[in-house]
Amino acid sequence: MESYAPLAERLRPRTLDDYIGQSHILGKGKPLRRALESGIVPSMILWGPPGVGKTTLALMMAEITKRQFHSLSAISAGVKDLREVLSKPSGLFPPILFIDEIHRFNKSQQDALLGAVEKGQVTLIGATTENPSFEVNSALLSRTQVYILEAFGKEELSGLLNRALTTDPWLKEKNIEVVTTDSLFRISGGDGRKLLNLLELVVNSQVGLEKIRISDELVEEIVQKNLARYDKSGEQHYDIISAFIKSIRGSDPNAALYWMARMIVAGEDPKFIARRMLILASEDVGLANPTAMMVANSCMDAIMKIGYPEGRIILSQTAIYLATSPKSNASYVAIDKAIALAEQTSHLPVPIDIRNAPTKLMKEIGYGKNYKYSHNYQGNFAQQNFMPDELKGQKVYEPGENARENEIKRSLQTWWKDWYGY
Repeated sequence: MESYAPLAERLRPRTLDDYIGQSHILGKGKPLRRALESGIVPSMILWGPPGVGKTTLALMMAEITKRQFHSLSAISAGVKDLREVLSKPSGLFPPILFIDEIHRFNKSQQDALLGAVEKGQVTLIGATTENPSFEVNSALLSRTQVYILEAFGKEELSGLLNRALTTDPWLKEKNIEVVTTDSLFRISGGDGRKLLNLLELVVNSQVGLEKIRISDELVEEIVQKNLARYDKSGEQHYDIISAFIKSIRGSDPNAALYWMARMIVAGEDPKFIARRMLILASEDVGLANPTAMMVANSCMDAIMKIGYPEGRIILSQTAIYLATSPKSNASYVAIDKAIALAEQTSHLPVPIDIRNAPTKLMKEIGYGKNYKYSHNYQGNFAQQNFMPDELKGQKVYEPGENARENEIKRSLQTWWKDWYGY
């Protein structure tokens, strides 16, 4: 019976007007809303964090447009399951095929799906928490529209909480007073489903009381008693990857391996771990040890080929290597400085001496005239201005304090001491 379904399922909206959030794509007059109201459903990928209504929106699209609806989970479905769905007869319009966690489909599965989308056998709606640019092949991506769904803010969470308390029969029959909501909203982390699950957990813990007073203190107490094990789509997912990254940045291989092990035993996608280490190799190790980038990239390549269980050894080797490497965030800081400077000065012209001169006219008016070709000078270096004239001497890169970048600093002092102040 529906009354025994989880609260989040009971409150799943059935119409666009009941749908909370995502007004940037579903608000009055927005293109996607107009399309749905006209009975049009394009193939699309819904990209966003957990609990923001991706599955709900797909179900709603099928209901609004009166289409057949088939659902597969990329975690458990294979090519055989996909072909079985595609072999089913459809009505006047192609059915909607909803694939949850589409980023987990491998190349052969995505290729099978591509053919069905191209032939118009199905209208694809894929849901993913991962950047589809990295996880969905370009051919399939080019045939879909990507819509980004945003985590719920306080306003949306408040609306969802109010709807639950005022429309759900099970909650309405209880005498509930919400005293404070800070902990409910903070622990939910913008995840609507998590908010409703937490509300249900708190209310169930107080069954039998004449009045249930929901406060920050009560919520914190209940959560501590029922602290969930690592959840790949929940708050601990982000907390543990944060602890992992901070442990490597802090040069503690023991803690790094512990947090990695927590992810491995919970079944975390090894590509996710490898990708984060590849980012860290540039952001936190950087020029202090440029080889770290190659090690992390090799790890990513290897994980793409073999996965678990053998992949755990490669992940371990890379984590230890990165944790015990010297650290520098100088490249990371430098590019952010450069971007900020570029945003403020994008109107400045390229100095005429270093402009390209592919035509006779350009050469005649001085393009590239005084450019000094570095290889024609001693040490392959000739001091000249490469910045816009107004930014001459503007420094954005400051070498870090480590052996490798101390060498870089000495070179820069030889070349640019008077110019950039190294």
